[in-house]
Amino acid sequence: MVSNTIRDYGDGALLLECPSTEDVLALAASLRAAELTGVLDIVPAARTVLVRLADPAHQEPTRQRLKQWGVDLSDAEQHPGGGVDVTIDVVYDGPDLDDVAAHTGMTPGEVIEAHTATPWRVGFGGFAPGFAYLIDGDPQLAVPRRSDPRTAVPAGSVGLAGEFSGVYPRQSPGGWQLIGHTDAVLWDIDRPQPALLVPGMWVRFRAVGDSPS
Repeated sequence: MVSNTIRDYGDGALLLECPSTEDVLALAASLRAAELTGVLDIVPAARTVLVRLADPAHQEPTRQRLKQWGVDLSDAEQHPGGGVDVTIDVVYDGPDLDDVAAHTGMTPGEVIEAHTATPWRVGFGGFAPGFAYLIDGDPQLAVPRRSDPRTAVPAGSVGLAGEFSGVYPRQSPGGWQLIGHTDAVLWDIDRPQPALLVPGMWVRFRAVGDSPS
């Protein structure tokens, strides 16, 4: 059993608590595959899965079923090696690249190599439409957020914060360490799936342009 705590989320949803983001992804994938009756949506986050229900009458029966839900983490999707779902081209010219290099004890070129060599997995979305928290990258790149957040981070900025990497889909305030930028469109309501990155996808960053070597 991945989740050992199930909480009411109002009268139309249940919140399942999980020990890790990997557990969240495994549980969310299992629930989606089951196509449970009365479930409108399944929304993963860092340590929880929100199960939205079509009718409050489904809340207790769904809770009882979820109490018995089992997920074998050994069957969860593993690192894809060379196979990825999305490749994002990045010019590594971010204003915080040198600071990230200093913090990690690497050169800027080594930071770029670490960011591009290992595929990242989309853990969950949040913050803004199209923003995805990417996990499972090189652990050397775990850096703290900036102590002085910016009031305006340009759209397409590629950043690091803690264990995560991410791409700002639009201009907004932010405190992530910015290492580059991309022209990839993260959110487009005219696409069948507006978000370029959805939970469970594997993403690879590719250095282009005038990125340091």
